[in-house]
Amino acid sequence: MDAWGRGSALSQLRRGVVEYCVLALLRDDERYGFELAKMLGDLGGLVTSEGTIYPLLGRLRRDGAVETTWRESASGPPRRYYRLTHQGRSTLDEFTLEWQRFRDGVDHVLAERTTT
Repeated sequence: MDAWGRGSALSQLRRGVVEYCVLALLRDDERYGFELAKMLGDLGGLVTSEGTIYPLLGRLRRDGAVETTWRESASGPPRRYYRLTHQGRSTLDEFTLEWQRFRDGVDHVLAERTTT
């Protein structure tokens, strides 16, 4: 982190969008927690540990955005699989529209050159 606090700002931005990234990863297929953590970690370090993803998944389940089923695993204990609910899909759709506007606005400001 530098004197301007950009490391903290990036961390806050990451925390603000990771739940929507989880919902997006569940859009077309159900997945288990470790799989989600690995995928998010591989995508620019959106999540750095399972300790980050499981509390988030629990909250999304309590909020009705995802539902779960348990399945036996050939390589260990049973796994809890998460899938998007209708409410979760609506939440993701709303976020996607807002994110596009937000992203476009930030891109515009960053690309603009001051002519003073």
